[in-house]
Amino acid sequence: MQRIDHVLPWSHLGSERSLSVFRYGAGTRKVYIQASLHADELPGMRTAWELKQRLNELEQQGRLQGVIELVPVANPIGLDQHLQGSHMGRFELGSGKNFNRSFVELSAPVAARIGEQLGSDAAANIALIRQTMGQVLDELPAPASQLEALHRLLLRHACDADITLDLHCDFEAAIHIYALPQHWPRWQSLAARLKAGVALLCEDSGGSSFDESCSSPWLRLARAFPNAAIPPANLATTLELGSMGDTRVDQAQANCEAILGFLAEQGFISGEWPAALAECCEGMPFEGTEYLFAPHHGVVSFLRNAGEWVEKGDALFEVVDPLNDRLSTVRAGTSGVLFAIDRGRYTQPGIWQAKVAGREPIRVGKLIND
Repeated sequence: MQRIDHVLPWSHLGSERSLSVFRYGAGTRKVYIQASLHADELPGMRTAWELKQRLNELEQQGRLQGVIELVPVANPIGLDQHLQGSHMGRFELGSGKNFNRSFVELSAPVAARIGEQLGSDAAANIALIRQTMGQVLDELPAPASQLEALHRLLLRHACDADITLDLHCDFEAAIHIYALPQHWPRWQSLAARLKAGVALLCEDSGGSSFDESCSSPWLRLARAFPNAAIPPANLATTLELGSMGDTRVDQAQANCEAILGFLAEQGFISGEWPAALAECCEGMPFEGTEYLFAPHHGVVSFLRNAGEWVEKGDALFEVVDPLNDRLSTVRAGTSGVLFAIDRGRYTQPGIWQAKVAGREPIRVGKLIND
């Protein structure tokens, strides 16, 4: 195992932050895994520690058949953000920016540099594109903030990977994944191993999130140069490992073994591994996800649990205004998987309370919420 520590620039006087990358194995193929880019989403961080222990064992046994890079703490900036006892790891406090938005878009600068050199040799194209992605990132002007520096380091380590896993969670949720529709057949084994409740599929959710910044450039380049052989060479996903409180030892170990089993199936780990379950969750268009809101301020009482299938018209939660005796029942506008609910129990209009993944597209434009 090799540990790589990157010192982040723009630290305050008398302080210093660093990003630590743990590298296992050797070879030309690579997996990149990071955890807790939203720093208060800790199930991924706990799972990453389990992965560290297992990857050390597997490396010592000579069973790794490629490089696996692991970043257990992908956001040391957000990890340090506490206000009066509350951890605020989703947005950078200074700028208000979401830590998982606005990553560098690589397809356009790569196309401008090497578009004419791309031909019929897929392996040569992959090598050239990955090399150029690294050059583009290395030659950017000096970062203007610590957040920008962090983004570039994370993407620099992931841009040449074959498989990229970004470990997150939601407030109260079933395990679910976000991925490109074209990649869903290859992710079904991992979804089955994790016992995921749903997969949310789209090519562009509208926020330049980390996983799409790794996988989408390959689609864009393939469309820009249809006569060149450009496969989807970075299989990237966001794994939402359940709820924010899902950090129990047995949960982390189960997540770890599911990920390792999938990587073994992909040829990165040798030996015998349990087969994935035959049954897998459904892949739904992300455009089919309904966000449900309260019609007025009040106390929320949820009537259904995250992970349940609900039908259109089913009552999902009540909102009570105890001063004016208003009681409102909010019902599902689509049939699908109630895959996430808010952790707060006092709400106001404009803040989502529940998410239902349906089969039919009902939204356009920006799909992700901040």
